Amino acid sequence: MLHANPWRSAARTDAGKVRARNEDAFLDCPQHGLWAVADGMGGHEDGDVASQMIVASLAELAPAASFDERVVAVRQCLHWINRRLGQELTVSVEGHARIIGSTVVTLLLEGRRGACVWAGDSRCYLWRGHRLYQLTRDHSLAQQLIDQQRMSAEQARGHPSARALTRAVGASAELKLEVLEFEALPGDVFLLCSDGLYDSLQSDGLGHALDLASPADALQRLFATALGGAAKDNLTAVVIHQ
Repeated sequence: MLHANPWRSAARTDAGKVRARNEDAFLDCPQHGLWAVADGMGGHEDGDVASQMIVASLAELAPAASFDERVVAVRQCLHWINRRLGQELTVSVEGHARIIGSTVVTLLLEGRRGACVWAGDSRCYLWRGHRLYQLTRDHSLAQQLIDQQRMSAEQARGHPSARALTRAVGASAELKLEVLEFEALPGDVFLLCSDGLYDSLQSDGLGHALDLASPADALQRLFATALGGAAKDNLTAVVIHQ
């Protein structure tokens, strides 16, 4: 069942200044209250196949009767993609299995209800009351070191394998998704983005952009800042305003 949705959004992706291919993808579907960012796994061939498959499959989801059913449908869709990537698309190259995978972060909004469903290190941020909140927690070795070894964020980033993912769609036979449900308030602004985008800006830079009047203005500021720097990775962002 479709409801009138008060949310407005804008989305953009860019290969950045170094990489020849853009393995990021996004879904911008305000009429269904559904958005997503997927980042094909760097260093693996065909990461763009996985990220594009994720957003295309989410876009084709039939509208569900209730918000809870929509969250379940998103989770089931991502599990289906994980099985398909693992069984059908992974082929052996010179005796070695080739992994085709992607991070994913999705945001669902309907009325006052919101939910994030994710795997990997693409993020969802909330800008509320002039404060920036990171709603998702990275599924990465760096975050694991912070959580389990009590390292500081700076120490964890210095680890040689800090960027390694501990979860991603297509990376293993069993996909573990994380889900966060929350109450959306008037004036909330959300940002979904890949690591290439948030690595290019400090938290202050994200907040200053999200404080602008429209999603398009915020997006322009985010990309102008990111592309003004090194922009070594693909950049993708979706900004959602009420």
